[in-house]
Parts: sequence; structure tokens; C-alpha cells
Amino acid sequence: MAAAPTAAATVAGASTAVLAPRPAPTSAFLRRTQTTSHRLPALKCRRAGPLTPAEAAAAAGGGSPSSAVFHGEVFVVGDNIDTDQIIPAEHLTLVPSKPDEYRKLGSFAFAGLPSAAYPTPFVAPGEESTRYAVIVGGANFGCGSSREHAPVALGAAGSRAVVAESYARIFFRNSVATGEVYPLELNDAGAWKECKTGDVVTVDLGNSVFINHTSGKEYKLKPIGDAGPVIEAGGIFAYARKTGMIASKAAA
Repeated sequence: MAAAPTAAATVAGASTAVLAPRPAPTSAFLRRTQTTSHRLPALKCRRAGPLTPAEAAAAAGGGSPSSAVFHGEVFVVGDNIDTDQIIPAEHLTLVPSKPDEYRKLGSFAFAGLPSAAYPTPFVAPGEESTRYAVIVGGANFGCGSSREHAPVALGAAGSRAVVAESYARIFFRNSVATGEVYPLELNDAGAWKECKTGDVVTVDLGNSVFINHTSGKEYKLKPIGDAGPVIEAGGIFAYARKTGMIASKAAA
């Protein structure tokens, strides 16, 4: 992971970016030629409920990419969650550039998890989006095949961040390249064992901290570093156009 930018802003103020499932993407977003349709400056989780004063203070943050604050319910998984559990192979025929199929891809996120170990589904039956703003996992998250559909499915379902002990390299890279979710890494092991699905949590990128308001515990994150602006822009191609590395469609 790249080192944290030296210009990262300290989170301050009283505004809070609160997470929720995304609306249907536009075709421009899905072609990754624009950045504005991918980002939501103020996201609100439908079922997280209002923040208490203490939570609001803990989750307070500015609006810049380096100080984004995500708040909502968490979905907890264990070690070695592979890409076939995140999105089973039979759903890889869905094309993310088609809005209807993008939403459908989100509805199958984590469909490969064994129901005996995970009785609570990530996406409720009949729904296209999840109630869980953040995913917490153990070591080697996203192992297995190199399918780009894995982070896309999580983003299409409405999650904005994964917090894990470590990642399979290709999943981390695909998360950054697509701009779908922030793959955040914990400094210490065992956090997923101390969290329960449905806990209310905050991910504070500016302070590199993960807070479980339900348990009252706080965990340090490794800074997202140079990957942060790429994800915030909407993925690698959107970032390259935004920074002038490649010509924009309008200029071409």
C-alpha cells in the first residue's frame, strides 16, 4: 500500500458523510468517463438511524477526499473470504456497464457465503441493495480468482468500505481501479472477532480510524495513501482524466 499523502487533512468540523446504498448509476459513470456520477458527497444509510451527539462528535469530518467519514451498519465476515463467495461465477455474465445488470450484480453480492456460517444475508431476499454500509473481514480478504466483479458487486450493493486485516493483492488493486469500495487495512488483528453484523460503526479516513459505536471499541487503520484520490475520483480511468494523464472524452 502506498504511503499516506503528506497533505492529508485533519478531520474537523461538525459535518458527517453518512453511508447508504447508491442510486442507479448513469451510463456515463458506468463507462468510467465521468467522476461526478460515481461520488455522493452526502450519503445516508436508510436503517442506521440518526447519530447520537457522541457518535456525531466521533464521526465529525470535512468534505475533502482525505477526510471522508462513513457511518452505518456493518456486515462481518471472517478470514479467507474468496471472490467466489463475494460473487459466484454464475453471475459473471452480468455486464456492469448496463445499469440494470449493475444493480442485479449488487443483489448477488456475498451470495456465495455459506448460509450455515452466515445466516443473515448481506442483501435481503428480493432487494437489490444492502443495509450494510461497511464490511469488516479478517485476513486475506478477496483471495481466489482475479474477477473485477468482486469489488464492483460490493459497490453496486451500496457498501463503500471494506475494513480487513489484509487483502489478496488483486482484490485490493481491483477495488482501487474500479473506485467501487475503499479497501482499508487494520493495524491489528482480531477486530472482526470483536464486531457483530448490525453493529453501528464509523470509518474515518482522515484520522485513519475505525470506531464500533455498539461495542465502544476503536481500531487504528493503515492510511489509504495515494490510493484514496483514485477511489474518490471513481477509478483509475476517471482519475487519469481528472489529472490530465489521459485526454478527457470532451477533449478527444
